[in-house]
Amino acid sequence: MRRWLAAVSITMAGVLGLAGCGGGSGGQTPEPGSSSGGKQQVEVFSWWTGPGEADGLAAMKKIFEDKNPNYTFFDAAVAGGSGDKAKALLQSKLQAGTPPDTFQGHAGAELQGYIKAGNLEDLTFLYDELKLKDVFPAQLVEQISVEGKIYSVPVNIHRSNVLWFNPKVLKDAGIAAAPKTIEEFIADLEKVKAKGKIPISVGSEWTATHLLENVLLGSLGTDAYNALFKPGADWSGPQMTKALENYAKIMSYAGDPQDDWQPAAKQVADGEAAFNIMGDWAYGYFHNPPEGGLGKTSKTDFDWAPAPGTEGTYMWLSDSFTLPKGAKNRDGAVAWLKVAASKEGQDAFNPKKGSIPARKDADQSLYTDYLADALKDWSGDKLAGSIQHGVSVSQPWLASINEAVGLFIGSKDVKGLQQGLADAAKANAQ
Repeated sequence: MRRWLAAVSITMAGVLGLAGCGGGSGGQTPEPGSSSGGKQQVEVFSWWTGPGEADGLAAMKKIFEDKNPNYTFFDAAVAGGSGDKAKALLQSKLQAGTPPDTFQGHAGAELQGYIKAGNLEDLTFLYDELKLKDVFPAQLVEQISVEGKIYSVPVNIHRSNVLWFNPKVLKDAGIAAAPKTIEEFIADLEKVKAKGKIPISVGSEWTATHLLENVLLGSLGTDAYNALFKPGADWSGPQMTKALENYAKIMSYAGDPQDDWQPAAKQVADGEAAFNIMGDWAYGYFHNPPEGGLGKTSKTDFDWAPAPGTEGTYMWLSDSFTLPKGAKNRDGAVAWLKVAASKEGQDAFNPKKGSIPARKDADQSLYTDYLADALKDWSGDKLAGSIQHGVSVSQPWLASINEAVGLFIGSKDVKGLQQGLADAAKANAQ
């Protein structure tokens, strides 16, 4: 359990050591922004290094370089699910005045910190030029705007509240269908445990907070969950206590923590575990061919349902790209943003990533199987913003939540977890 606790705080020395990891660039370490063969490099900073997400990024890279022969794509991706390590390194680069040309961020409260700190250029000019307000949902534009200005280009919509499961493991445990409530879920976890399989797989530290947000939504309901992020919200009441007791019970069935979300998801696909609660980026990992995923068959090797208690609600997040002030290659960054905003770019990226497009005019025929379900639910479900993935809380608030969760992993103290979450909300809610 100590490795959960140790990762709550990342030392700056360790973070800076990531700068030379090579990310998705295959170990190449040329100076970002330098020229090569007469081409100007464009440094694109993200945390897309895993199967599925890296494939989607590569598809957009090809479009970018085909459309912009004077530029070459420099992949500055930093490994680590949810981007915690990448965001820590990014902060050090911004503070040092050496920003990447563009960087990935989650739409919503996560971006507000960068905007308030004056790190980002206003992209309203690009929205006007490309008429993006006509093709992006109004809610997305609102989430990435401050005082009428727009600061990022969203590439996708992800769903956070997905229960992935292995149909055969469930059948062998006598479970006829995916659980619809938290109570049914806990009962099913016990049935799987009795059969000697891992009831629920978990990944690295951030996946514990991802699981928490799903249990909170499933226990509290959509309205009460959304109210948690408003000024004066009550994180100390009996409803929250019950939700956190549910979380503690579910976590008691978890297998050994894996290094990240991919190996935890693989345990489900391989029939070692019954359940995993993860965002729909897992679909690309499950479904993509072996060179970029597991090459598994949906409805046979893996299946999906809304996380227990959350049917009818879409817990959403959106990846977006920004234009940092002081970027070495501003023109190249704008060229990248145009690809990220385009119908062609989003339709190349999202089917591989396991997400649906941010644009309303994307080619729906490309989105089949799980992604067809996601498109349908997005248009009709209630909405709730993700905690772990930047919609509902700021980065300082998330850091406090992750610290409380990390302490809980070691202590199993529900009362202490609730106090830590309440303190975090009081200190950070605006």
